[in-house]
Amino acid sequence: MNLRGRSVTIKDAKEIEAMRRVGRMAAETLCLVDELIQPGITTAEINEFVHRDTLRRGAIPAPLNYTGGGGMPPFPASVCTSVNDVICHGIPGPQRLVAGDIINVDITHIFDGFHGDTSATFYVGEPGRDALHVTEVARRCLQLGLAQVRPGARLGDIGFAIQQFAEAQGCSVVRKFVGHGIGRRFHEDPQVEHYGRPGTGLRLKPGMIFTIEPMVNLGHYEIDLWDDEWTAVTADGSLSAQFEHTVLVTDTGHEVLTQRPTRLLRSERFEGYFDTRP
Repeated sequence: MNLRGRSVTIKDAKEIEAMRRVGRMAAETLCLVDELIQPGITTAEINEFVHRDTLRRGAIPAPLNYTGGGGMPPFPASVCTSVNDVICHGIPGPQRLVAGDIINVDITHIFDGFHGDTSATFYVGEPGRDALHVTEVARRCLQLGLAQVRPGARLGDIGFAIQQFAEAQGCSVVRKFVGHGIGRRFHEDPQVEHYGRPGTGLRLKPGMIFTIEPMVNLGHYEIDLWDDEWTAVTADGSLSAQFEHTVLVTDTGHEVLTQRPTRLLRSERFEGYFDTRP
């Protein structure tokens, strides 16, 4: 379909099955990363593991040498590792994780020409109050966004649900970066904003596949970009957290294509955080 000059692809049954397969691979790799997260490990070591595990599956790490199509320098690693005030696109290196850190690990595999994209924020040791809050707000935001996905809903419904909750919890939603269509290309239409008004935007139809990946800041949503042209950080130095799934619009609702086969013990330790909260 075409929306104001943009092309939004509807995947057929064969393409959907391919997306299920690569989404499952990416989710499995993320589950193995969970076992690595501890004080003392470097983000470079996480990258080395993801690279090896991706190749072991017969897949390709999509981030490696990715340029974004906009003249940016090639991304120099196989995974994004974003620690504390890094919002997204953190480049792995010698940084050692310490107790109290939070880290988002963003994995995208390519298998048989299709992309599977997922991420989670992990706790390194015991989190402080602020780290716990922003991480659990981001987790719930993804859940609320996914709950809006069904035929006939609109993209604005997703963004509104996420923004309304995050702001009610004293956090903000990053505007600069959005979810995206995904398939044979890493980034396709539509763009999926994590803020907005209900009843606006593209109407969802079965066969659409896109990511929902809200980036939630403890402070303001403004960002700064490092000189490497990739690493995005909060402008005010506040903590940031993110969770991401690739989702398919089905005839009756939605299917999470990057659903994890096991729990992330170093991420999901505080799932009951909002049980007694609004």
